[in-house]
Amino acid sequence: SSSSVAASTHVSRARVAVEHSTRSGGSFDSASHRPAGVASAQDAMIAAIKAQHDMIKTNLVKSAAKVSEADYAFKPTPEVRSFGQIVGHIANANYMICSVALGEQSPSRENIEQARTTKAPLVEAVKASFTYCDRAYAKRDAELTAQANLFGMEMSRLGVLAFNAAHDYEHYGNIVTYMRLKGMTPSSSAGEN
Repeated sequence: SSSSVAASTHVSRARVAVEHSTRSGGSFDSASHRPAGVASAQDAMIAAIKAQHDMIKTNLVKSAAKVSEADYAFKPTPEVRSFGQIVGHIANANYMICSVALGEQSPSRENIEQARTTKAPLVEAVKASFTYCDRAYAKRDAELTAQANLFGMEMSRLGVLAFNAAHDYEHYGNIVTYMRLKGMTPSSSAGEN
């Protein structure tokens, strides 16, 4: 039937994404064709989204570490965020969005984008925000079916995590542009993942 073909295709795509994730630092159980900690094919949805999360987390953290302290203040034009402000914004958003997915209050009480202005504290903050999000991406598909409200939109907690990965990718696009303008090769293009 067309639904079984669609399900099979989805699981195959999830496996490809998971396999790509392991090359980006995620762990993968080759015997079961799942990321470590994912119990069954029933969890193919979160496995696919977690693979995206792991890949973008690797690229963002490596890029944040690669850019010089001086370039954290770089803005291509005066109207946009500096490189450092983008890193802080990503950390803020990770805490806020993943707390919605977890159904709890964010543990961060700081506006990282405004409070931290130098490289080391911003790299530390973005790493910590991804560690916090890892808890949400470790959930099972069945645990992520509950509805949540994100920016006035009702969606499943799984949808919230997909939104978070998309948001991180959106700002990685900004980071890639900033790095290219400074003559740097982003992690995703440098074969670092």
